[in-house]
Amino acid sequence: MKLSQFDFELPKNLISYYPSETRDEARLMVLDRKAGTIEHKIFKDVLNYFDDGDVMILNNTKVFPARLYGTKEKTGAKIEVFLLRELNVDAMLWDVLVDPARKIRVGNKLYFGDDDLVAEVVDNTTSRGRTIRFLFDGTRDEFRMKLDKLGQTPLPKYIKREPEEIDKERYQTIYAKVEGAVAAPTAGLHFSCELLKRLELKGVHTPELTLHVGLGTFRSIEVEDLSKHKMDAEYFSVTQETADIVNKAIREKRKVCSVGTTVMRSIETALSADHTMKAMEGWTNTFIHPPHDFSIANSMITNFHLPKSSLIILVAAFAGYDLTMEAYEQAIKENYNFYSYGDAMLII
Repeated sequence: MKLSQFDFELPKNLISYYPSETRDEARLMVLDRKAGTIEHKIFKDVLNYFDDGDVMILNNTKVFPARLYGTKEKTGAKIEVFLLRELNVDAMLWDVLVDPARKIRVGNKLYFGDDDLVAEVVDNTTSRGRTIRFLFDGTRDEFRMKLDKLGQTPLPKYIKREPEEIDKERYQTIYAKVEGAVAAPTAGLHFSCELLKRLELKGVHTPELTLHVGLGTFRSIEVEDLSKHKMDAEYFSVTQETADIVNKAIREKRKVCSVGTTVMRSIETALSADHTMKAMEGWTNTFIHPPHDFSIANSMITNFHLPKSSLIILVAAFAGYDLTMEAYEQAIKENYNFYSYGDAMLII
């Protein structure tokens, strides 16, 4: 399929700048692939679509405060450093994006806070990318505390406001455990403690995996032919315990729900020859686009995504192109909220 087939007019007022007042009371659109129907519900209604023995797979990655603001040595020029991933723990080496990139060169020193954290630029990676080494004498825990203090919640750029106190809690799933993401797995933001408890009481299993969401998930697709697009690699891990729970559900022909596109990409990567799930750890650059034969999940929860994004393309591969585009047309007509802090969709 072609990229232009996923373009549509999205009114700017439908991009949500803040989360819903209560996590599980965002709106929920339900797509039934077999019946071709679309229903409008509230997120906590997902409880009615799953039964004893069904499985919802969650991504337990944790967002860290990846956006730092500092100054350049000598000139005092203001700079933004966006931490992408830690390359070497002992050497305190990080892959980062810098802005404005033209002013940041190899050998420059960057100062953060009251000059109590310093970094040196050691290499160029891309036009805005650099490798930096933090110069810090304390322990790893002290270093991470310093980053937590100086860093800001890495809200996506399209949310045109400064991060606020609410974002520390709400731009994070309630089951976030493994730190390493620079963006939240947003389908999971709708789950409340109460809803998870009610799912558990109903006998629904919620095994976890980890995929550290990077900026590559949101990078623009520049090619019309989707088969030529290359995703940035992201770290993921699937435990044997999670694989066993999912495979039991597959054998028993239960519902297996992927909570988010990051989970879907992980489970489609951790695929064994007999189309079951295997324990696996590594990097995935899997880009799912129509046509795609899904092997693990038979249902999915996701948010509403931007035009021509890899995310809406994955959704269309799962729900079917025509039903997906019809759903998005209805979402715009019904004023659903879009993107990270927006409303949700359940595909069954």
